[in-house]
Amino acid sequence: QVQLVESGGGSVQAGGSLRLSCTASVDTSSLYTMAWFRQAPGKEREGVARIYNSGNVRYADSVKGRFTISRDNAKKTLYLQMNTLKPEDTAMYYCVADRHYLTLTSTAYTYRGQGTQVTVSS
Repeated sequence: QVQLVESGGGSVQAGGSLRLSCTASVDTSSLYTMAWFRQAPGKEREGVARIYNSGNVRYADSVKGRFTISRDNAKKTLYLQMNTLKPEDTAMYYCVADRHYLTLTSTAYTYRGQGTQVTVSS
């Protein structure tokens, strides 16, 4: 069973930065796709960014140029660097992963963490 544990969320003012981390209980080189999703109250879940083992990345239009996804398989950790945060970035952020190649919009991710809250005030 794969466990994913997120950390790094918190409260920040608009324009600020946060770095989320997601540590896996298994060798992440076997998790071909890792990604970050978010969900705000009353809104649908949104794919934020995904990264393949090859390093290929894809971002939602809403975060392009502000967020950077990366992974360190040696540390079994996925990261999301979030800069120039906006109030509309406020949400619960979830780390997801799968042993297959999936797209950012896929709903088929097998593994998901418990989430970390990000709150951006204006």
